Amino acid sequence: MAADWREPMTAAIEIAEVWKRFNRAGRDVDALQAISLTIQANEFVAILGPSGCGKSTLLNMVAGFDHPTSGAVRVNGEAVTAPSPRRGVVFQESALFPWCSVLDNVTFGARQQKRRPAEYLPKAAAILEQVGLSAFAAHYPAELSGGMKQRVGLARVLLMAPQVLLMDEPFGALDAQTRSLMQELLLEVWERNRQTVLFVTHDIDEALLLADIVYIMTARPGRIKAVLSIDLPRPRTVAVTTLPGFSEMKTQIRALIRDEAVRASTEV
Repeated sequence: MAADWREPMTAAIEIAEVWKRFNRAGRDVDALQAISLTIQANEFVAILGPSGCGKSTLLNMVAGFDHPTSGAVRVNGEAVTAPSPRRGVVFQESALFPWCSVLDNVTFGARQQKRRPAEYLPKAAAILEQVGLSAFAAHYPAELSGGMKQRVGLARVLLMAPQVLLMDEPFGALDAQTRSLMQELLLEVWERNRQTVLFVTHDIDEALLLADIVYIMTARPGRIKAVLSIDLPRPRTVAVTTLPGFSEMKTQIRALIRDEAVRASTEV
């Protein structure tokens, strides 16, 4: 995998022997077992796996919304104990404030932090230009399409300049064409900013298009089943999906996930 643009490798996200156990009707249930992985600074990593394998649970622990039963989660060497603006999160639902304009939604975090408008407004304008929403700054969420709302959500996170970007199936609710456009936009934004990205998805094509590394998880209890290095040229466009290597990796991943889905369906 070409990595000419990288500085010497530095761990941005470290997940060490993480277990997550829930209590369901008086019975302990393991959602995650012995998860260990390291994501390097500036790396784009995707996590794939069958439904219910704990992908979102793992991302929530990196975000600080949840905590492991045992093990450790560290970001840039610091233990994750709570949410932080240094870790920006983009969910499947954009969760915009309907009473706020696009600009006010994007600048909400900066205003909550009592930053000076002279500091954040020029940055907000530049980011809106980056995501193609400059002409919609005064519009309200009800006037936007689903894809435009997700652009607003992405712009809101980018304005906070997080060290790590966490994305939980952010394009899962979009139609195929809009989803493809958002994937291309994310690639363009990532090429400019080079933030460390942890991206949860159930879409194999999406993972291969976007990521440097793909982790495949087992069915519940979630464990790391396989790790694939995605040796496709960057900068990327959807044209990489036509390369022979893309099809081969897709077939390999589909077989791994199918095996886990079959196993889960046959277990009592």
